Amino acid sequence: MEIKKTPLEGVLELYPRVFEDARGYFFESFRKEHLLHHGITVDWVQENESFSQKGTLRGLHFQHHPYAQAKLVRVVTGKVLDVIVDLRKHSATYGQHHAVVLDAAMHNLMFIPAGFAHGFSVLEDAIFMYKCSNYYTPKAEGGILWNDPELGIDWQVENPILSERDRLWPDLHTFTAKSEGGLYV
Repeated sequence: MEIKKTPLEGVLELYPRVFEDARGYFFESFRKEHLLHHGITVDWVQENESFSQKGTLRGLHFQHHPYAQAKLVRVVTGKVLDVIVDLRKHSATYGQHHAVVLDAAMHNLMFIPAGFAHGFSVLEDAIFMYKCSNYYTPKAEGGILWNDPELGIDWQVENPILSERDRLWPDLHTFTAKSEGGLYV
């Protein structure tokens, strides 16, 4: 597996070695020792799956301490633009985002440490899977406005299909003021 560091500390892009032949393909989508080699000691406790049609945008979501979640994300079918925003208090890259296309044809993944807001826009109908380091806890849920001009994220979709909740999250400036500088992790 090829593992690439990103400009945001702790965030990794993973590109598994895929074995293909006339029958189809095989690859390891998770191997603990590969992450341990990069200092990732996460204990995965929950795995989620969602289906979204092309043009859907989900995010930007996070969980507050002590329920913060690290995630290992990938698509099983389709293609998404996966986006994260660093919300870690005192991080040198606070407020910066990173985006990667997760593509079922490439089988690539992204590791997202706790303390990041996460979202994705659907470029092709997609089944999205993610492992989580903590259980989802509704009272710990939070979010950042997906189209905050301060973030300047190009979601690569026009007129996205959004939930009402995702339309109402605060912008980064408001979140930063209310959280007194970001998330504890």
